[in-house]
Amino acid sequence: MSEPRRIVIVGAGLGGASAAAAVRERGYSGEIVLLGSDPHRPYELPPLSKGVLLGNADEPDWVHEEKFYAEKDISFRPGVTATRIELGARQVLDDADGVYPYDRLVLATGSEPRRLPVPGGDLPGLYTLRTLDDSLKLRSAFAEAERVVIVGAGWIGSEAAAAARTHNAEVTVVDPVPVPLANVVGETIGGVFRDLHVSNGVNYRLGEQVAEITGGPEGVTGVRLANGEEIPADVVLIAVGAAPRVELAHAAGLELADDGGVAVDAGLRTSAPDTYAVGDIASHFHPRYGRRVRVEHWANAKDQGTHVAQNLLGENEPYQASPYFFTDQYDLGCEYRGLANPAEDDLVVRGDLQAREFTAFWLHNGEVTAAMNVNMWDDGDALAALVDGSTKVTPEQLKTADLASLT
Repeated sequence: MSEPRRIVIVGAGLGGASAAAAVRERGYSGEIVLLGSDPHRPYELPPLSKGVLLGNADEPDWVHEEKFYAEKDISFRPGVTATRIELGARQVLDDADGVYPYDRLVLATGSEPRRLPVPGGDLPGLYTLRTLDDSLKLRSAFAEAERVVIVGAGWIGSEAAAAARTHNAEVTVVDPVPVPLANVVGETIGGVFRDLHVSNGVNYRLGEQVAEITGGPEGVTGVRLANGEEIPADVVLIAVGAAPRVELAHAAGLELADDGGVAVDAGLRTSAPDTYAVGDIASHFHPRYGRRVRVEHWANAKDQGTHVAQNLLGENEPYQASPYFFTDQYDLGCEYRGLANPAEDDLVVRGDLQAREFTAFWLHNGEVTAAMNVNMWDDGDALAALVDGSTKVTPEQLKTADLASLT
């Protein structure tokens, strides 16, 4: 495969910016075009629901310094939205009639917040959280609000609830699930997060469906549940997950996967020649798991963006990293590595759940599929090795042995 003359990257988030930088670090001297619909330069998303929303920071973690793109001769185009990909002609078109021919194409278009398909779901004044501007607006709203309702008890909803309580708002979280986060960490560990929020004054309405967002042209006034009860609110945040932005890929004719993402092989290649996808939209055939995996966390975008650079330049290396994410809520911090199925895997806990100082492991056929350290920070390398190595261990070893010795 000859070296491309021009690489076009659609999406200037962490995945796209990491790909552009990694290509240059590998000595590529051709043209790089980085298109991003956000008006800001590339930034990382985790601080938006953590430090920025809490008021501890006014800026996110920028992927690179502002001068980086010019210094590395990366043609960064902020505020430019790609509207069409013409695979046959090998070009991308934007919303201002710009045309960008390419030899290699990377799609890193990320996700967008899902909407709530109920009456009032499009009322003015409803909040979602995805961008820096979203976070700053929501922070201001939290600071002025007396009553906040958050629809969705996942990671974003949970972190936003912690931020709203820090701003002294009364907070109610509504979700049809019986236990927050149970689909990711199971009911036992999900219960730890529920109890954490309850101890900090959050009101949960679990097992409840939202029937309507109430209000009018002036904004929202509350949330009506399926049982007819209305919960008054000054601010309503919809945090019911994110949908991969695959419209461009779908319209271009790229193969989509059953999980809604763009189907890519182990090396992050799509169904079209010289076209790759990374980050939230990439439904990646993971060699270790033997199936497609689509991960929406920041580490996946960063690592896939970095990894795809070598394949853009002619290599064919599979991406094999384990999923990773972290969260900070009140005085709880944790990291999660791997990919568990809580409904089928065995949970092993090392430490004290009540004190919220523990490590949770998930085992399948005696192998560690995932590990989560909560307010314990000494064993990160050992946990990564246990997960990455699919290490065979017993529950008793995980509870009592030196973890490094098990790797």
